[in-house]
Amino acid sequence: MGRMIGLPHSYLSSEYPGIGGRIREELEDFFVEEIPLYQPCGEGEHVYLRIEKRDLSTMEAVRILGHKLGRRPRDFGYAGLKDRKGVTQQTISLGGVSVDEVRSLELEKIEILSVKRHLNKLRLGHLQGNRFRIRIRGVSADAEKLAEPIFRLIGELGLPNYFGPQRFGNRGDSHWIGRAFLVKDYRRAIWRILGCPSLTEKNPNVVAARRLFMQFRWREALERFPGSYREEKKLLSYLLRVGEKYKGASRLVHRSIKKLYFSAFQSYLFNGVLEERMRASGGDPGRLFEGDVAHRHDDGVTFYVDDPAAEAERVRRFEISPTGPMFGRKMRIPRGYANEVELEALAGQRLDHKDFHHLQQGWRMEGGRRPLRVPVTQLSGRLEGDGMVVEFFLPRGSYATTLLRELMKNETIPPAYADRLTCKQDLADVFLAPERAGSR
Repeated sequence: MGRMIGLPHSYLSSEYPGIGGRIREELEDFFVEEIPLYQPCGEGEHVYLRIEKRDLSTMEAVRILGHKLGRRPRDFGYAGLKDRKGVTQQTISLGGVSVDEVRSLELEKIEILSVKRHLNKLRLGHLQGNRFRIRIRGVSADAEKLAEPIFRLIGELGLPNYFGPQRFGNRGDSHWIGRAFLVKDYRRAIWRILGCPSLTEKNPNVVAARRLFMQFRWREALERFPGSYREEKKLLSYLLRVGEKYKGASRLVHRSIKKLYFSAFQSYLFNGVLEERMRASGGDPGRLFEGDVAHRHDDGVTFYVDDPAAEAERVRRFEISPTGPMFGRKMRIPRGYANEVELEALAGQRLDHKDFHHLQQGWRMEGGRRPLRVPVTQLSGRLEGDGMVVEFFLPRGSYATTLLRELMKNETIPPAYADRLTCKQDLADVFLAPERAGSR
């Protein structure tokens, strides 16, 4: 796979050089073990399948299981979504099915490790976290020595809880699609979904299709998009049939995919706030300011901080951490400096809090607070052959790629991530052309 797609944000360990290297060149290079929040009790209407999947995303695995068992994807429950590229152990639940029926399944790329009954359906977040074992190939000869101070700093201060690059798609611009949908700029959203090619997309047919779309050669673009790009082909077919009716096209974007776009934009704003907080605190993601909303790591409860000095020991012991925004109607708004930073993040996008309120009713996205740092435990690295094997445990919702970028420091950053105007000239040429002035 080569270099990891990355983020343009500062490192916790900026003063230390990285070990370089490449990830995910072989499936076995990236192993993830989901650690459950609880174990199935042995009785109840739901069956819990502990599976090991290879080269499949969670949703791809669910579709395969659903096809075999004659069930819809929404019938399944899962605690977390896992990437395709790698080997993953996780638990999936399904109601109204027998243990023997599940055990008898013969599946490619999926091994059923255990089957047991439980009382409830698995829901997102029903996990402690994930244990990782990752091989980084082609690292520096002195990688172990270089890794030591980075590991030590992460252990002392915690890992900045940036959303990882996979949150923003392989073009690095899913958040700009989310912003366009949020402000009901349907034309820009659809053009970003179908156009705006990026060389971070490895498939040359996809890059070519996007370029053809930007040139209004839509039928040719439809033919170039691979069959696996179902959403793109569906949208293009609609536009070819009815013309430039972008609001109508936006209704065809699957609800779950549109929700991912909204989440990506929330995540982008969080990352920006964390970046600014890191700058203001001298690189310490755990520093509290008066008026902060703090997070208790043991139970997730949040509270206002009136006296940061009085909380210093709890911060040091990693009992509490400051939080950043996941904007939404029910998000707790901080005071003082923290509120100023968050308001500036919104103002930079010409938005305010109320622009996110409709996501609660329509999308069940209520907003909330996310800790600005997380503890990393069981962290170790050892040289094996031409690479380093790194092992660690992260709490749920945190990204292994955020730790890897601290360690490797050689990521490829898609230009579209930080610059929402990357496609500006192409889009302006399209939107401002006289013959397009009447399009909808």
